[in-house]
Amino acid sequence: MNTLSKIITWKRNILASLAVLLILIVLNFYGVYTNQFYFTKPDNYIFPILSSVHFLYLYVIWFKISEDELPDPKMRNIEYILYGVMVVYFFKIYDSVTVLNSVEAFSEHIIPATFKPMATLTLVLYSILPILTLYTFWLRKQYIGEYNFDNYNDNLNIWQ
Repeated sequence: MNTLSKIITWKRNILASLAVLLILIVLNFYGVYTNQFYFTKPDNYIFPILSSVHFLYLYVIWFKISEDELPDPKMRNIEYILYGVMVVYFFKIYDSVTVLNSVEAFSEHIIPATFKPMATLTLVLYSILPILTLYTFWLRKQYIGEYNFDNYNDNLNIWQ
């Protein structure tokens, strides 16, 4: 894992996570069956709202690593909420697989030519997102430290 952290640094991981999240937010409004964007469906806004937790966590990680700070309880709480958001990410992977496999069920309908490429792209990006997130958790452990608040006040040195 040490050589992986030299290839995919913490900055590259955060920037890749941001890019994947932004692309998935745009693709979340895209209908693969109709080749149109739907901004009026309330269901399409669930993923962007939940991904705001991920954006906040990436910001906190960037700040803590660049300022060489210790973890705090607020960061831990954001990470725990992100664990719950990861369940939504796995559901979106399942949903993308279901959509991609449903092309046979609609064989008598007109399916746009962009269906398979866009559905495959969405599936690949949703599959990459949990991997990047888990790697971010690992990087947090390596660069910032573990969540050990039992002796937090003893380890706090204000003169550093």
